[in-house]
Amino acid sequence: MSLASLHREIVACTRCARLRAHCADVAAVKRAAYRDETYWGRPLPGFGDPEARLLVVGLAPGAHGANRTGRMFTGDRSGLFLMTAMHAAGFASLPISESRRDGLTLRDAWITAAVRCAPPDNKPTPQEFDACLPFLEAEWAALPRVRVVVALGKLAWDSTWRVLAGRGQGLRPRPAFGHGASVQAPHGGPLVLGAFHPSQQNTFTGRLTPEMLARVFHDARAAVR
Repeated sequence: MSLASLHREIVACTRCARLRAHCADVAAVKRAAYRDETYWGRPLPGFGDPEARLLVVGLAPGAHGANRTGRMFTGDRSGLFLMTAMHAAGFASLPISESRRDGLTLRDAWITAAVRCAPPDNKPTPQEFDACLPFLEAEWAALPRVRVVVALGKLAWDSTWRVLAGRGQGLRPRPAFGHGASVQAPHGGPLVLGAFHPSQQNTFTGRLTPEMLARVFHDARAAVR
């Protein structure tokens, strides 16, 4: 399946009633700071360079970030934190990620997520992960040059290894997640790097610092070379 046709299918998805209702509610009520904006409010495809050798896997769109702007990791502090690190490593043209029209382009990188709708309390259910897994599998399959994966958080890490297991490139037991984890998938699979998710819970508490995330993307840059 081409990326364009897959992305149309993702945007039109209605598999998870709880997630669709939540996204619609958030888009209708809005946050006061964005009351004059029209929220995206639909499932989100990934974005980036179709020739990417780096795949970045997040958890899910932010309710008032990507669910508002219509682009992954765009319009909130998590996106800004991530893009600063990717820009420093040469994967992003700008160190900001504010809107779909901000001029940002990705170089040799593609950003996606394990779940395509903003979940209540940032907590998708196991059934919602299952429903979205085919989208991650198909999107990844349409990116044939991927050699390195950065998984942002344990849930993205687990989804990454689920996809690899389905491709015959998994490991048993599943490798343990940790910030800075680096595991080479077998049978021609990618190098998988782990990083704490750039959520405000992690960045405001200092669990994840700019230097820590920059190091992961520095290692990703070295690996794709």
